Amino acid sequence: MIISALLILIIPLIISLPFWLPNLVIQLRMSIFTKVNGEEGIQVPGKEIKASEFKKIYANKSLKGRSKGANLSNLFWYWLAPGPEMHQEHIEEWDNYKEIAAVTKNILSISNEETEQLWSKYESTIFSQKNIKTWKVIRLRDFLMPISTSFFYELVFGEECTEEEKKIILKHSNNVVNSLKGCALRHMAKRNKLTELLMEKLEKGDFKHHFPKEYTTEQKALFLQGVFFTTAIVQMTDALTHMLLVLARHPEVQKKLNNSNTDKRYYDNVISETLRLYPLFGIAHRIATDDIQIDENRSIAKGSVVCFNYPEYHKIGFKNPDKFIPERWETITKREANYIPFGIGANRACPASHMSLIIMEKMLSNGIQKFGFSSSVEHTRSLPNRGACIIISKEHSFSNTIEKILLAFLKTRDYWETLRTSIIQLVYGFIMVLHAKDLKLADNYYKKPQNGNTISPAVVSKS
Repeated sequence: MIISALLILIIPLIISLPFWLPNLVIQLRMSIFTKVNGEEGIQVPGKEIKASEFKKIYANKSLKGRSKGANLSNLFWYWLAPGPEMHQEHIEEWDNYKEIAAVTKNILSISNEETEQLWSKYESTIFSQKNIKTWKVIRLRDFLMPISTSFFYELVFGEECTEEEKKIILKHSNNVVNSLKGCALRHMAKRNKLTELLMEKLEKGDFKHHFPKEYTTEQKALFLQGVFFTTAIVQMTDALTHMLLVLARHPEVQKKLNNSNTDKRYYDNVISETLRLYPLFGIAHRIATDDIQIDENRSIAKGSVVCFNYPEYHKIGFKNPDKFIPERWETITKREANYIPFGIGANRACPASHMSLIIMEKMLSNGIQKFGFSSSVEHTRSLPNRGACIIISKEHSFSNTIEKILLAFLKTRDYWETLRTSIIQLVYGFIMVLHAKDLKLADNYYKKPQNGNTISPAVVSKS
């Protein structure tokens, strides 16, 4: 009787796990990011700072600290190693930020037409009728990352990437993104191999852009690795994966995009709604380098670590915020909405935002002309399922019966993979947080003599 009673309780619990455990894991991850700083972490939007104050606080010139003085920095540096001390998103103003940012800007300074041509060159090799003659069940992230890799390699070096070089870059980029999502532990051998490859390229003189200051070959390699072969590849791939997966889950949107009478602005609306629902940043933290007065009753003290929650901010003020509704952008403006997918210009906005939008629109227009997309998997910002879907050539008929069978297969597989992945994320996330806390990569770096002033942690104070 006792065993039967236990089974009655346990079996429904096990079956229900995929419905509630993944969301719990996401909440725990967000909580870890803010609480890892202890009492110094201020969440925005939150109790102290409302959504209406998000942009104003984010753009404040005194909220420009990036890494020094925040325990959370140790975690991000751990995930991005090697080389976060050369990554323009994470270095302080006094750490030659302007010089590093200038190199990035120079590399990215190609015309819209050149961007489209270069992207189409590599998109056509994989995303083509030759490669997909009828239909395929794919993981969009795995499918798209080789395109991003080839694109950014040629953008940086001005030549095509060899297959061996592509393998090295893909192993690195996949390990970084899987570590960030808590789906894998760091594999430093894979990452260091890319550093070695980039150093070889630099020593041969294959990099034609100029660094305005004297940096070692290793420092230059780490800059390229962090900015272009980590951030650029990973975020561009994720943006495209979200966009195509959302089409796969919304056939009515595909149908409207395929309609020749559809206004081209609808393409922009689809992209905007994708980036609203699935922002590429989860939480970004900034450190106050001076006191910031919010109003007569509230201030942020020097040294405070402010954690900006993009997904939460992108929900506030929208009707049915969890639903994908491109049409909402026909009546609202991006300037007035709670929407900053690429940050704010006053505080280091994404330097590749313009290029990213060109690529997303190019992929969107090309994709729906040649293929259809269908999926039944859960769509979350972290993409633990890597965007599983069916891609279907429009040149061939596709049985509705086969599609239903495949969708049932994807849904069942995703159901149990979600459970497995959630457990892995909990375990690996816990291990990496502890390891990062032990290594203290950011803390140890800033213990060395620097040009900036020491910042003491503090919290929001109410006068």
